[in-house]
Amino acid sequence: MQELAEFTSQNALLVSGLIASALAVIFYELKLKTSSIGSLSTAMAVRLINNGSVIVDVRVADQFAGGHIVNARNTPEADLLKSPSILDKNKKGTLLVCENGTRSASCAARLRKDGIENIFSLKGGVSAWQKENLPIVSNNTAKDA
Repeated sequence: MQELAEFTSQNALLVSGLIASALAVIFYELKLKTSSIGSLSTAMAVRLINNGSVIVDVRVADQFAGGHIVNARNTPEADLLKSPSILDKNKKGTLLVCENGTRSASCAARLRKDGIENIFSLKGGVSAWQKENLPIVSNNTAKDA
């Protein structure tokens, strides 16, 4: 034990760097774990939808009209954040969707911090949905992406 103390005192810079590196790795891993909790892959989102969850598209009306997931309702992010009470307190969950998953993920995180549970985001958004060839609705007609 005395040798460890002697090594530490003689190599303070090396030991400090080791501790800083370990803390950085721990912080990074925790950040990754917490940020992905509410983001669902398309397959997981389909399961959630099939179990009765509500789909809320947080894009602006023009983007929504250009193509959206079947049965999704359009509530722009700003409106949702101003009055989150418009969300159904759906025990089955609410899936937030945007173009690429970024906006819906940050919106879901903010709503979770405000105490709303069972809220998720589609990882990759409508773009990922289309890449998986899942159906979207555009101008009131269903089409395969």
